[in-house]
Amino acid sequence: MRFHRMSPTSGRTGRIAVAVAALGVAATSSLPVGGPAASAAGPGQVDLTFININDFHGRIDGNTVRFAGTIEQLRAAAGESNSVLLSAGDNIGATLFASASADDQPTIDVLKALDLQASAVGNHEFDQGWADLRDDVIAGGANADWPYLGANVYDAVTGEPVLPEYTIIPMGGLTVGVIGAVTEETPTLVSPGGIADLTFGDPVEAVNRVAAQLSDGNEANGEAQVIIAEYHEGAGAGLAEGATLEQEVAEGGAFADIVNNTSGLVDAMFTGHSHKIYAWDAPKPGGGTRPILQTGNYGENIGRITLTVDATTGDVASYTAANVARTTTPDADLIAAYPRVAQVKTIVDAALAAAAVIGNEPIGSLDADITTAFSGGSYVNGVWTGGGRDNRAEASALGDLVADVMVDVLSDPFYGGATIGVVNPGGLRAELFYAQTQTGTPPVPAPWDSDGNISYAEANAVLPFVNNLWTISLTGAQFKAMLEQQWQRTLGGVVPSRPYLQLGLSSNVSYTYDETLPEGSRITSIIIDGQPYDPAGSYRIGTFSFLATGGDNFHAFSQGTDVQDTGLIDRDAWIAYITGNSPLSPSFTRQGTKVVPVPTTASVGDPISFTVSKLDMFSLGAPANTSLSVTLGGVSLGTVPVAGDSASVNLVVPVGTPTGPQELVMTASPSGTTVRLIVDVADDRIASTTTLTASASRQTFGTSSPATLTATVALADGSTPAGSVDIVANGAVVATAPLVNGVATYTIPAGTPAGAYTYTAVFAATNDVQGSTSAGVAFTVRKASSFTVLVTSSSIQVRGRTPATLTAFVGLNTAAVAGGSVTFREGNRVLATVPVTDGRASLTLPGNLSLGRHRFVATYSGNASINRSTSNPVTVFVVRR
Repeated sequence: MRFHRMSPTSGRTGRIAVAVAALGVAATSSLPVGGPAASAAGPGQVDLTFININDFHGRIDGNTVRFAGTIEQLRAAAGESNSVLLSAGDNIGATLFASASADDQPTIDVLKALDLQASAVGNHEFDQGWADLRDDVIAGGANADWPYLGANVYDAVTGEPVLPEYTIIPMGGLTVGVIGAVTEETPTLVSPGGIADLTFGDPVEAVNRVAAQLSDGNEANGEAQVIIAEYHEGAGAGLAEGATLEQEVAEGGAFADIVNNTSGLVDAMFTGHSHKIYAWDAPKPGGGTRPILQTGNYGENIGRITLTVDATTGDVASYTAANVARTTTPDADLIAAYPRVAQVKTIVDAALAAAAVIGNEPIGSLDADITTAFSGGSYVNGVWTGGGRDNRAEASALGDLVADVMVDVLSDPFYGGATIGVVNPGGLRAELFYAQTQTGTPPVPAPWDSDGNISYAEANAVLPFVNNLWTISLTGAQFKAMLEQQWQRTLGGVVPSRPYLQLGLSSNVSYTYDETLPEGSRITSIIIDGQPYDPAGSYRIGTFSFLATGGDNFHAFSQGTDVQDTGLIDRDAWIAYITGNSPLSPSFTRQGTKVVPVPTTASVGDPISFTVSKLDMFSLGAPANTSLSVTLGGVSLGTVPVAGDSASVNLVVPVGTPTGPQELVMTASPSGTTVRLIVDVADDRIASTTTLTASASRQTFGTSSPATLTATVALADGSTPAGSVDIVANGAVVATAPLVNGVATYTIPAGTPAGAYTYTAVFAATNDVQGSTSAGVAFTVRKASSFTVLVTSSSIQVRGRTPATLTAFVGLNTAAVAGGSVTFREGNRVLATVPVTDGRASLTLPGNLSLGRHRFVATYSGNASINRSTSNPVTVFVVRR
């Protein structure tokens, strides 16, 4: 048979463009669930339908039958001879418990039952190493009986491909060549030791090489009339779902290379790896378009591209492309209608039953959802709700929890004494939901299964890779470099399809960043255990073996020292932690926040201004922050509102803020996200000097000529100060005196209690002028001296008649008036104690005094400021009538 060959810019390209334009076919046009696309085949033409999956990741669960049913509906609509099932890779690896617990054999069996004809190899096919893929998964075709295609996977020594580069499939009387290639980033995505014998080349170069081979007219090296490329690589440079092809291509990287540089010999392209959903018209070299499609992940959509081709030459006249949502047709109807679905049902039931034996076992509990970051959700009643999981560009409650687990488990010196936990987001493959309704749970819960419980299967699904846990030492500089590498580059300097990966970090680490700064300088501060990191210091990291060997382009780990493989398996340590620490609770505090510009200095009395963002977390249940409180050196600057995950700080550094290096602490509410920075606080206000003098060093209580204090305030710039000074005596403010031409006076009150005083003058600080306090002035207030004079109203008292009255007059040597009391005595006998009023106290003698002579004295008690005194004696004679 002779095949019609053409160059990348001839024949097919022009006719496709004309046909698509004439038919008005949109690559993203939707297909009713299970319904066929309208046939575009005319005389001499045939429709070839390519049904495609990508990133299935062993979803053996309650949805698998409908996944299979959707494929069979599409196959039935297109016809068995004119349709084929293909895959863009990651069929296995990072799978649900029902598959993972059986080494992914149920997934392989399901895809065999569905007659998968070919698959690109994905990076997850290498999770257990090349030997496992070659000898156990493929096993020479005895297990996975479809060709696993890897045109860019080479033997590290010979440079020869180790997997089939393509396969030829007869369809509709034509020959279809399917070429497969995997992301060039694979060495950074799996444990390096398992692929040490392999190298991974440029996928576009490999596809183009094989496409040329299949189109060169040499039947000895394979020929194909229609060529399909299966790339395990795709769009997803951090853009949200719904981005345009042009936006994704503008991001550059591997996907732009696929779109712009894949040979025109390729008629359609399926992609994967980035878990995005799209069906686009991609420009074709030389003009026209061709379809490029990705289904998302986990069998939630099935991709379908139908090429209407010349039945003899294979020239493409037109095409349609769409993602078909998983059918909602009842399982029973699908099983009855399609024998392959019935076979899938048998495989799934057996796998779920086997997994349930251990998978349903309760190992712990939680009191709320703990999830990865979800994209596409929204705040409902102030709580993040909805959307899709696994947003690897955002921090997550689950990621930070697992990082804390690393420290908890590996802090034991026997395991290397880890003090910091680090987790890559791609290592988290499922959520911990409070309600046991997530995908993958058995259809009939075990009796113990109730809200809040965590089963073995659920825990395993979070960390399904079975990595060993390692500890490794990084310097502070290397740790910073690791954080910088969240903005991704391969060792070859290429920005990968996921240009940013957010690490999960243990709760003792926080940092700030500004991604607008030059690469390598975006991390602007790091706080570890409450202290600024030391670039020369050594920090002990606990993490997965995958990350510790430089996985996910975190190359800084390759510079680490004192590497220890603890022998612990991530799953086992994780499950042990859950068991020992239940119930688990989510934390929605972020470790990394954006601060622009980073404040490094501040001045007392001046505003400090910057913007803080990335305060919110987007794990399910995370609250929207509403306020941000700010302190500097322990002094409150105030609180600012948070809106849209951002807060603008413009607050004055208050008087009283300590100078020198101080901690700036910002705490978001209600999440508790805390941002810490070290800021050097200076006091650049005008300096002041206050002096205090006294007109005398002492005075007597009650003096008529009290001393005067004079406070003089001078400013460093020579200007005249305004305001007032506080006069402080022994630490207490006794007066505030206004400044007049820089001078304030204060007269020490005559009634100032006796004692020793130290007076200071305090000039209050303002936002423009520094405060100052004078040196102390010693001052003494001496006690006043008193004298007491006693008189009687009569020196003779007739018994039985009106008694005599004694009056004590108390005088002082100052103008003060005596207070206190006078005690009247006869000898040692106290007659009475009487208060002093207006300097005198009186006592009427008893009327029954004995006959004879009585001698009286009066003693003034004095007080803290007046000395005591005793009067002259007074004699009163008591006689008969």
